[in-house]
Amino acid sequence: MHELILLRHAEATPHGKDGKDDRERRLTEHGQREARAAGAWLSEHHVTYDLVLCSPSERTKETAALALGQKEPTYEDGIFDATVGELYDILDRHGDAERVVLVGHNPGLEQLVAFLVDGRSEDHRGMPPAGIARITFDGPLEPGKGKLTDFWSPPN
Repeated sequence: MHELILLRHAEATPHGKDGKDDRERRLTEHGQREARAAGAWLSEHHVTYDLVLCSPSERTKETAALALGQKEPTYEDGIFDATVGELYDILDRHGDAERVVLVGHNPGLEQLVAFLVDGRSEDHRGMPPAGIARITFDGPLEPGKGKLTDFWSPPN
């Protein structure tokens, strides 16, 4: 893997308000605008990718559709509520792809950024809704070997 783009789902409806399962939470109108803004940023920066890995939750599916367009994601159940180690294992299984987008959730994504860039997952930077972290690798996917080339969050 040469490049990894981490995309956190955009703003979703609050958990537990309507009695639905956490996986069924959908994006708010504001979240839909955030996801479109993320897609515009990716397009403006000419970000290309071979593979989209996406959590199967409704909010990540919506985010992927609005931000990434027609590219059909590969849904990975393990991304939902994943630890850093679980996310790393998923990425390692897809290491033959040159450029990967992973659409998921916090705290896993923000911890993954720190793990791949600094080698320590407890020193996370934060990842706002619809936030994007772009990480490049000169060699194989390894903790502490990534370079954070871009970090973007949508305007309020």
